[in-house]
Amino acid sequence: MTQYRAVFDATVTFSNGGDLRVRDFRLDVPGPSVTEEALAGLLVRHLALLMVGEVRFDSVRVVPEPHKGSRGGPSEKGRLVDLSHVITAGMTTYPGLPAPEITPHLTREQSRERYAGGAEFTIDRISMVGNTGTYVDSPFHRYEGGVDLAGLPLAAVADLPAVVVRAAGERGIGPDAFDGLEVAGAAVLLHTGWDRHWSTAAYGDPAPYLTAAGVERLVAAGAALVGIDSVNIDDAAGGGERPAHSGLLAAGIPVLEHLTGLDQLPDTGARLHAVPAPVRDFGTFPVRAYAIVPV
Repeated sequence: MTQYRAVFDATVTFSNGGDLRVRDFRLDVPGPSVTEEALAGLLVRHLALLMVGEVRFDSVRVVPEPHKGSRGGPSEKGRLVDLSHVITAGMTTYPGLPAPEITPHLTREQSRERYAGGAEFTIDRISMVGNTGTYVDSPFHRYEGGVDLAGLPLAAVADLPAVVVRAAGERGIGPDAFDGLEVAGAAVLLHTGWDRHWSTAAYGDPAPYLTAAGVERLVAAGAALVGIDSVNIDDAAGGGERPAHSGLLAAGIPVLEHLTGLDQLPDTGARLHAVPAPVRDFGTFPVRAYAIVPV
C-alpha cells in the first residue's frame, strides 16, 4: 500500500508570544487528501509543542513516500476498532457446527483450598470447533500438507494495510468490485453488512460471498489476506463447491471470516491484526481481529 508524507513550509505562533518557522518540513500523513487542520495537529504532536496559538502553512505538497515514523503520526498510534464477534457458550457461528461449551475446570470455591491469604482463581475449559466466532483459515484447512496455524508467519496476519471493499446489496462479489483498488500486500476486507444478522436465523440464509472470478482477480493482484463479514466467503447455498477457499488458500492467502464492524473503518489507511494461536496440525482458529485507524 502506498504511504504518504506532507512537504511544507509553516509558521507556528504561540499564545505566550514568539513563533517557530519550518521550511521544507516533512511529516507522515494518513493519506493524499489530509486537511491543513489535521496536518497542524500532526506537526504539533510531532514537535511536542505547547501553548500553540496558530499554525499557518505555505506550499503544502503531499507526496507518495514511505513513512519515517513521525512522532504521533499515523504509523505510531491510532484508534482501535474491534472487528470480532464475542464467543459465548451455546452460540452458533456456522449453522450445523457444534456450539462452544464453556465449563469450569477449577472453580473459585475449589481454589480457596489450594491457595493461602485469601487468593482464589478460576481455570476454565472450552470445547469448540476451530470455526467458532471470528476466525482465520490457514491453507491446512483446505489442503493436506498446507501451512497450518503454527506455520503462518506473523506477517501474514498482523499489521497488514487494509483495503475495505463496500459491497452491501451484492450477493456474488466479482472482480469489478476491485477495479481501481491497490490490493497488493493488503488485507482485502469485504464489507457486506451481513453481520447485522449475527445470532439470528437469517445469518445462515443465502449470504454474500466472493465469486471464483473475484478470487482470481485478488490472487493475481497479490492480496495478502481476504476477509468478509458474512457466514462464508464461498456461496454456502450453492452446493458443495468452495472456489473461494480453494483458490485463496492454494495461493497461501489466509481467509478471515465472520468479521463485524467494518463500517467503522475507512476505505484505506487502517491496519489489520488477526492473529490466531499457533496450533500445530490445525487449520482454523478464532482470532481477536482488530484494526488501527490513523487519527
